[in-house]
Amino acid sequence: MKVVIDRNACAGHARCHELAPELFVLDDDGYIATDGFSVTTEAEKLALRSARACPERAIAIASDDKTHGQEQ
Repeated sequence: MKVVIDRNACAGHARCHELAPELFVLDDDGYIATDGFSVTTEAEKLALRSARACPERAIAIASDDKTHGQEQ
């Protein structure tokens, strides 16, 4: 599973970071510091929960060569 970040849509609410600071690292201004990353099987549920928590829908989940919004 991959997490895809739309950094332009990120408004710095940091809800993703609050839920999973080890996955969603923030820059010095409080915005997501990456365009995306791969997630281990153990962290998939946490990544999905964090994506759903984003009010700007800046986080998408990609699996099986498809990109999904905040789906479960």
